[in-house]
Amino acid sequence: MKPTLILIPGLLCDEVVWTHQADSLADLADIRIATNGARDSLVAMAEAIIAQAPARFALAGHSMGGRVALEIIRRVPERVTGLALLDTGHAPLPPGEPGSLEVVARLALVEKARRQGMRAMGWEWLQGMVYPSRLSDAVLVNAILDMIARKTPDLYAAQTQALIGRPDATPLLAKIRCPTLVLCGREDLWSPPVRHEGMCNMIPGSTLSVIPYCGHMSTLEQPAEVSKALRSWLEGRDHASRG
Repeated sequence: MKPTLILIPGLLCDEVVWTHQADSLADLADIRIATNGARDSLVAMAEAIIAQAPARFALAGHSMGGRVALEIIRRVPERVTGLALLDTGHAPLPPGEPGSLEVVARLALVEKARRQGMRAMGWEWLQGMVYPSRLSDAVLVNAILDMIARKTPDLYAAQTQALIGRPDATPLLAKIRCPTLVLCGREDLWSPPVRHEGMCNMIPGSTLSVIPYCGHMSTLEQPAEVSKALRSWLEGRDHASRG
């Protein structure tokens, strides 16, 4: 029986962001793609996934999904056989003015979605999200905008509250004992490589993969490279679990 791999999408994302990985890794694992829905806390998202997960499983989370994955491993570390954190973070909302500015910016986008629609908001959200030259890639851009347009402003508002109220996962990192991959795009402006280097340094035995010519949406921008890194992690995780 193949091991289970649960893929967790990020803010406003769904199974589309994992299309290449779900197809290319199906020979190694039973792939399940989580749905975060309109839950307004990362804890609620994590607990919903745990409730439907098998006894043992590996996790890969992108962006907000990486934070959800950390909340899962905080609760049931003995059930998680491997962890992949993609284009994500571990710190809570910063105190003082930086945190206030982040909240204002996030809520302004939610209001734009309510006034002008999800697709119009998505185009603004996309700026700085992908490798600059890819903004002219109609196939990539439309795939992302179509995905966003399938969501509602209410769902966006709930997931935004979940990120604003994100728990501090920093103390958890040193306690992670399963094989862990930390991955990001080299040009990820939202979750830059230096942050992932820091996470990798804090997670014992973890591996860092930085994908060139790639922004925040790594699974869609460089799908083959991300799948290759995940395959290597999965194969190593399987070896570790049998060792």
